Amino acid sequence: MKQTKTTQRRPLALCLALALAAPGVAPAQETADGDAGLEARIAQLERMVAALKGELEAQKAAQAEQAAKAPDPAKGIQQTPIMPAANPGTRFSFGGFIKLDSLYTRSNGGEIPDGSAGRLFYLPGAIPVGGADEGTDLDVHAQFSRLWFGADTDLDGYKLRAYLEMDLFGGALGNEIATNTYGVTIRHAYVAWDKWLAGQTWSNFQDVAALPDAVDFIGPTEGTIFVRQAQLRYSNGPWSVSLENPETTFTGHLNGVRGNSDDNNVPDLSLRYTHKADWGHFGIAGLVRQLKVETPAASESETAFGLSLSGKVNIGRNDDLRFMLSGGSGLGRYLGLGLGPDAMVAADGSLEALDAYGGFIAWRHVFSPKLRGNLFYSAASYDNDTALTGLGVTKSSQSIHANLIWTVLPKLEIGAELIHGTRELESGAEGDLDRLHMHVKYSF
Repeated sequence: MKQTKTTQRRPLALCLALALAAPGVAPAQETADGDAGLEARIAQLERMVAALKGELEAQKAAQAEQAAKAPDPAKGIQQTPIMPAANPGTRFSFGGFIKLDSLYTRSNGGEIPDGSAGRLFYLPGAIPVGGADEGTDLDVHAQFSRLWFGADTDLDGYKLRAYLEMDLFGGALGNEIATNTYGVTIRHAYVAWDKWLAGQTWSNFQDVAALPDAVDFIGPTEGTIFVRQAQLRYSNGPWSVSLENPETTFTGHLNGVRGNSDDNNVPDLSLRYTHKADWGHFGIAGLVRQLKVETPAASESETAFGLSLSGKVNIGRNDDLRFMLSGGSGLGRYLGLGLGPDAMVAADGSLEALDAYGGFIAWRHVFSPKLRGNLFYSAASYDNDTALTGLGVTKSSQSIHANLIWTVLPKLEIGAELIHGTRELESGAEGDLDRLHMHVKYSF
């Protein structure tokens, strides 16, 4: 590199030497040959300068051509449109996280079956009741690792957004003996424009911003409204209303067997109001839905409804409180990942909506920029008519969680959470679960 610079400087140095020597030579030439000799020397010097100028311009052109071929770090590696079929000006984004979960679990009412989701995260409906104490099990997995893709475009003064998110919590294509292979699972897939949204995402009845900072996949599962489903939503300021995919869950007459029906012909309707301020936010949401089950002999339906209050309150710079309180008739599959059903089936096949109530409260404290902790309590209860359901159905569930999360490096964190959960049946039988849930999570 230094040799090239020296070569480029030689013509310039020669030109400067000639220019400096020209004033001293001119008088001698003028004496011998007069003005003609001086003009010849000047003309020769001009030709040399012109030649040097041409050489320098050629070198600059060659350097510019080389620079054009090299990628510009400021523009990134991709030099062509990454989404050639999208609208002009579409901005592409990509992100996600890698998450390793490790769970030590002990349950005194039996063992959670292999392959159950209750082995991967806290699922109160999976807490065994009535069995023998099975000791402690260890489960390690990376199924909740996640990827998302976004495409944003500004068109006619509106923002058009497409979003697709998935994790690896799909059906197993292998097993824990060798490959631990799992399928990609859709989480979100929607398009949003102006005030509209169409596709699959969180239910409008759910307040995601109120969820605690948990190591577990959800945390206060039994007390949480938690549903993702297809919908058409309209939002305007603090208000939003949505029509969402319906589904009915029920308990068979006197057998406690859970079933579900896709016989609905009316979408679930949800209306939400959210107030945001410097202190946090508060939301209230209502739900009206149809419960319907068809059999060869009859078609039965029932109207269900629910109400949910939730929010987050900032307390100083290092603390906040988060909460949710929900209740209604036929709230079933919206609360606690379907811990209780939407309806009970009577002897004549008719449906009776099941009253359900649940909630949680969570405290979050930031000890330092790299260490934070959370403590939360969650509970849910169901008003079963045992003359319709029998005594083997869930009456209530509750849990308490405490965790610490340490940010080792930016975007890289290690967390540990202690969980104690209880599930009670209408018969009075109970089952307890104790768990240490640890994770390593890197977001990008």
